[in-house]
Amino acid sequence: MARLRADEWGTQDYWEARIAAYLNGELHPQKSLLPRVGYVALDGDSVVGFAAGHLTQRLGCDGELEWINVTSEYRGKSVASKLVRLLAAWFVERKALKVCVNVAPENITATRFYMRHGAQRMNRHWLVWNDISAVLENRKYS
Repeated sequence: MARLRADEWGTQDYWEARIAAYLNGELHPQKSLLPRVGYVALDGDSVVGFAAGHLTQRLGCDGELEWINVTSEYRGKSVASKLVRLLAAWFVERKALKVCVNVAPENITATRFYMRHGAQRMNRHWLVWNDISAVLENRKYS
């Protein structure tokens, strides 16, 4: 997982420590709540993608998608869509329906991906699903 994050920014050591602390409940994004969840997509023993999220009180949301990364070789093969659906189901189980995600304004690919999956623009840096359960109903990207 750390290797995938480091491909975008930082070092693998930095992300190993950060991801472990986040999943262990020792690192707390702004207004985050416990519990947290992480899902990993594997091809054999190789991590080809992962996603993580948590409950929150940030921006009036119930949940926040913290990270989602997929190796370049697996992009466009529905790995990210499956990870978003897993997170959506986790949020719905916890009755956290309003879910937000921070997206850099210049990251057009991520913005389009989330919007294809029902997210709407909240402001320049944030997208929101007002009801994340809609992701589970949309089988188009499963």
